[in-house]
Amino acid sequence: MKIAKIEMGIVRIPLITPFKTALRTVEEVEDVIVRITSANGETGYGEAPPTKAITGETLESIQETIAGKIAPALRSMKEGEPEDFLKKIQSCCAGNSSAKAAMDIAVYDLAAREAGVPLYRYLAPRSDPQQERRQFGIPGSQSAGERREIFTDLTISVNPVPQMVEDAKIAVKRGFTEIKIKVGKEGEKDLERIRAIREAVGETVGIRVDANQGWTPQAAVKILTRAEKMGLQLSFVEQPVKAEDLEGMAYVKAHTHTMVVADESCFHPSDAQDVFAKDAADMVNIKLMKAGGLYEANKIAEIARSYGRNCMIGCMLESKIAVSAAAHFTAAQDVVTAVDLDGPSLCAEDPYIGGPRFEGAAIRMNETPGLGIIGIKEAYLSDWQELR
Repeated sequence: MKIAKIEMGIVRIPLITPFKTALRTVEEVEDVIVRITSANGETGYGEAPPTKAITGETLESIQETIAGKIAPALRSMKEGEPEDFLKKIQSCCAGNSSAKAAMDIAVYDLAAREAGVPLYRYLAPRSDPQQERRQFGIPGSQSAGERREIFTDLTISVNPVPQMVEDAKIAVKRGFTEIKIKVGKEGEKDLERIRAIREAVGETVGIRVDANQGWTPQAAVKILTRAEKMGLQLSFVEQPVKAEDLEGMAYVKAHTHTMVVADESCFHPSDAQDVFAKDAADMVNIKLMKAGGLYEANKIAEIARSYGRNCMIGCMLESKIAVSAAAHFTAAQDVVTAVDLDGPSLCAEDPYIGGPRFEGAAIRMNETPGLGIIGIKEAYLSDWQELR
């Protein structure tokens, strides 16, 4: 691979409704977009959202990191294997995981395009373990997932209970069989939300709850125990306590029957190792923006596999580029069993040409090379520039 050009801009896409969690409220996607062009004319796209509350990054810091650190580091390499560029992205600066993820995704997209295969096939293990793997960081003995269709949940934002009930009913009408409820702001009043939504959607729809670090360990156990006694049938609870409180999360796991998923507690492979070693959660939620891209996400998946655990795949407020990368990762990884890739479903419009098809709960993988995205409608782009 030889990189000829690196470009960067901003994409802005309105949301159908404001996105509300225990940490923030957002009304539009406003993300950094990158495009890498190789010497042979192939291109790869990447994306990063500013999620200061989670990763500490702003729109400006992502742009500065890409323009001032990552792009110069990649341009300094005359040519190399894709893995050489991916390692350079991870080593050229500390932190800045979303900025790294944008460039990592673009390199993977470009590599898969040059190989002439969809990204999920580029990532998937080969059937012959003796052959050289295309997926970096995962032993060749694992079998390929290669799912051509995956299904995501849909997040219900924090609102007054009647509004959340109505949003949940609309989600079910759109074909979603799993919904995720944002809780964590009002303690035991969260039970009112969960119960009202369960009564509205019936018993066949899965309900996941995400506290976004909003509960104490004792409050989490009290709320979840009551939910269990009320027969609310929660699929799992995501990040019930503060990210750094693995002991508290282990307490929740040990004192309830509800599955616990670590989200903000797990950014990097070392975090996943700690979570599973301390039995603090049943699963970890892999997000490319936390991990720094697909290269590190592969390592997290392998750690989960070594413990006999599965993973969830999630996203920030990302649009189709970054979510497509996560979908391709999911299609290639049989260890990923819970999918929360609803970013494009929350957007009022789709400015991208090509890529996977997001049709309600279903995500259908493209069979064209790479991510399959071949363009972005200019009306949604601004500040487009070549990085020199």
